[in-house]
Amino acid sequence: MLQWIRSITFVVLATVYMPVVGLIYAPWAMFSKRGAYAGCKAYARGTMWMAEKIVGMRCEVRGVVPEGAVLVAAKHQSFLDILMIFNALPVAKFIMKKEILWTPVIGLYAKRMEMVAVNRGKRGAAISKMLADVKAGEAEPGQLVIYSQGTRVAPGLSMPYKTGTAALYEQMGQVCVPVATNAGYFWPRRGFYRRPGVAVVAFLEPIPPGLGRAEFMKKLENVVETRSDALLDEAGFRTAQ
Repeated sequence: MLQWIRSITFVVLATVYMPVVGLIYAPWAMFSKRGAYAGCKAYARGTMWMAEKIVGMRCEVRGVVPEGAVLVAAKHQSFLDILMIFNALPVAKFIMKKEILWTPVIGLYAKRMEMVAVNRGKRGAAISKMLADVKAGEAEPGQLVIYSQGTRVAPGLSMPYKTGTAALYEQMGQVCVPVATNAGYFWPRRGFYRRPGVAVVAFLEPIPPGLGRAEFMKKLENVVETRSDALLDEAGFRTAQ
């Protein structure tokens, strides 16, 4: 019962915290991409701090965090892994549904940070434009983050990896850094309960450019799923079932 009270308290505070931070940083963010990133990182750090202090959920980043222009192919289980990845990367650029741009607070900051908003079926065009803007010096290079399964997948469930990640890998010609996580065990997709423990986002060994599409997808899925399962086991997910 006590953990439920802590969880609900945390959810309420984290929800209120978002518009508060958004308004505080808005004057800077409206005219500066740097201000937008600062505001979002402040929200991410503050929320993770509250998660640790209120519900006993500590966030840990493992592995070598990439700093240059790379493709980051991540496992997506929870809103928490978004916060952790965004806070860890220097200049994260998430691929997101275009509808998010119309979300209060989040949409404003996403536009300012030049996140890659895509319509269904038109991801390739959006990525091509982003790469052209970077090449022309109109956009700052960063770490392009894609969730290879296309949506949040609860721990213990499986979902195929979408070939769009392989298309980006081929088109960009850059190193791909896989990312595993167990965040969904502590901060589930639905519900208010938040579990105490250590939520991990792990940056894995980079995959060099030049692999064939089938080989790349097989390698990516194998390393991400294997490591994510190991992190879930470490957290006690199998034991709790």
